[in-house]
Amino acid sequence: MSSALLVMDVQQAIVDITDDGSGYLPRLRRAIDGARAAGIPVIYVVIALRPGFPEVGTRNRALAAVARAGLHVEGAPGTEIHPEVAPRPGDVVVTKRRASAFSGSDLDVVLRARGIDSLVLTGIATSAVVLSTLCHANDLDFGLTVLSDACLDTDPEVHRVLVERLFPLWADVLTVDDWLKTTVSA
Repeated sequence: MSSALLVMDVQQAIVDITDDGSGYLPRLRRAIDGARAAGIPVIYVVIALRPGFPEVGTRNRALAAVARAGLHVEGAPGTEIHPEVAPRPGDVVVTKRRASAFSGSDLDVVLRARGIDSLVLTGIATSAVVLSTLCHANDLDFGLTVLSDACLDTDPEVHRVLVERLFPLWADVLTVDDWLKTTVSA
């Protein structure tokens, strides 16, 4: 089984509104460094919408709210990946147009071309990109792991319910330290 670590929506503006000072970025950095040390590809996923938001339908409440606020426009300040976890030259960065890392992106093509059949999910927000990508990847028959403390949400209770109750139905749910001990060190 070939795995990849997905680092999703860890963009400057998103980190600015969600990071609670709990050490999220250093934990995520440990996961990224551990994956690289083990030869596991790190693939970054960002949300970027075109100017004028032509891909946003009025019935999509979440994206319509993003468009009304003028957020996540391609190339705008704050859309760059946070510098504490920035990609290295040669790392793949996938741009998506919806909540799931698969929707409106070429992520599936990138994964299949590399023979990747197992994903380790991290990102912001647990209730958005992580949940949507987990559901989509499950439907595509990927093996799945969620790093519970490398996911972050503006609502800690929603995060807790997802990682403790829902995500274990479809994925292994581990902390970064447990994943580094059991998977990366193995």
